[in-house]
Amino acid sequence: MLDIESVRKEFPILNTKIRGEPLCYLDNGASAQKPRCVIEAVTKGYEFEYANVHRGLHYLSNLATEKFESVREKIRRFIDAGNAEEVIFTSGSTEGLNLIAYAWAEKNLVEGDQIILSIAEHHSNIIPWHFLRERMGIQLKWVETRADGSLLAEDIISAMNEKTKLVSITQMSNVLGSIVDVKSICSAARDKNIISVVDGSQAIVHLPVSVQDLGCDFYVFTGHKLYGPSASGALYVKKARFEEMQPFLGGGSMINHVGRESVSYNIPPHKFEAGTPAIIPMIGLGAAIDFVEMLGRENILEYESGLVEYTNIRLSELDFLNLQGTNSDKGGIFSFIIRGNKLHPHDIATIVDQKGVAVRAGHHCAQPLLDYLGFSATCRASLAMYNTEEDIEKLVKALKFAIELVR
Repeated sequence: MLDIESVRKEFPILNTKIRGEPLCYLDNGASAQKPRCVIEAVTKGYEFEYANVHRGLHYLSNLATEKFESVREKIRRFIDAGNAEEVIFTSGSTEGLNLIAYAWAEKNLVEGDQIILSIAEHHSNIIPWHFLRERMGIQLKWVETRADGSLLAEDIISAMNEKTKLVSITQMSNVLGSIVDVKSICSAARDKNIISVVDGSQAIVHLPVSVQDLGCDFYVFTGHKLYGPSASGALYVKKARFEEMQPFLGGGSMINHVGRESVSYNIPPHKFEAGTPAIIPMIGLGAAIDFVEMLGRENILEYESGLVEYTNIRLSELDFLNLQGTNSDKGGIFSFIIRGNKLHPHDIATIVDQKGVAVRAGHHCAQPLLDYLGFSATCRASLAMYNTEEDIEKLVKALKFAIELVR
């Protein structure tokens, strides 16, 4: 079990007061706070160890390269990839998904081919495929959630047909918290010779992940939700897919030789990592992974599962809330509106902020889902390992305060 008080002490920002109130940070689905070890790794990197990586022969360059490249193995272990060469460093899930669209899909798909998406996808897992629809005539096929917010593997699988060439699905909805059985989806896709892409941006923070067990062709995640710095993330590529990919960006590092009439490329993963990378943010991500592994992913899951259950009970008791995503298999993401639209989600977020409670309001980069649900916006409270039942009570109290203002 987690020693939650010890965990909270590792996050300096939790000592902050907002308008005289202790910070209650419930916006983790957008971006998580950073533990001291990540802050120290980033600070040390910029203060004492900074240099550009690869090809440098001096001490600092070699040191930075060693630390930078060691993160590739940490990520490999964290997601249980077969080897470190299957890990491409990215700035986050957005770059990873665009890389798949340009480097694999644009080369291998033709007009009339079909991509399956769910209505619950984040815009990062929608817009790159819209680009292909606009430029190449690719068809997008949408699968809707059930009434309780669940996204069932059977619905995704039944949507597959002879035109389907790729399926790209979230492992956990960033609005509903629904956890998706992507393993079954990837298995069915493989049997039908369909490429599978998994967006693990939310799930990897809360669930143990093995890309080998999932059987996916591609897996993306972002570092800033995983307690790491912004501009850090990774794309897993099954080794067999590299043969089918073309470079996404051109520049330094991704080449072998450049001439006037020809160019040859570096080997993967460097073939897909053009330019000077986000050296220190990636080193910070490595520190975040070390921190999570030190606490134990099963321990985090056990603690968060209890907190999700507690949150679900307490918010369900508020008769003025309309909760979205009520299925039992969900993570710590709770979206809601006030019944009767008595308060706009933006107003709710502004009012509870007066009590030191940080939540997010808007469409959460998931407009197709919000349109499907019939809302222009919701309020969203999202949990992290450092949240407590006391935080939930502060949220409940702040929401009651908001509704009393209306009454």
